[in-house]
Amino acid sequence: MTTELVAVAAVAENGVIGRDGELPWPSIPADKRQYRERIASHPVILGRRTFDSMRDDLPGSAQIVLSRSESEFGGDSAYHAGGVDDALDIAESLGADRAYVIGGADIYDLFQPTVDRMVLSRVPGEYDGDTAFPEWDAADWALVHSAEYDAFTLEEWVRGSD
Repeated sequence: MTTELVAVAAVAENGVIGRDGELPWPSIPADKRQYRERIASHPVILGRRTFDSMRDDLPGSAQIVLSRSESEFGGDSAYHAGGVDDALDIAESLGADRAYVIGGADIYDLFQPTVDRMVLSRVPGEYDGDTAFPEWDAADWALVHSAEYDAFTLEEWVRGSD
């Protein structure tokens, strides 16, 4: 079985996804809701800082935490991964048909060459930030769905076949 890898992010027009570990725009409840519902029953792949910032309300059915150092995360649903292949192996060992890559910026960057799909919440406006979603070549991707909401547009991109 191959696990489908999906990157999920909220991205401003200038590519910004965060500032000081937080979203740089006002809260968008409809986006948070669709995001949480989408990832709820699947493992998520995230970096250590992102994991630490979500400890009070862990996302997904399991958290595969990429970290250079092996450490205990507490809780039964967190797994340590040393790299991309390790994270994919863990997702497959959990019987997952899909895993979501949920950040931060370095994790998105690391997984960008291997993700099969991207679900991007496009937030209108440009924001100051210290983290951005990685650049990607639109020629390699097909926009398969787009839906307008009050404060964002939800886009689904699928990697094209070569």
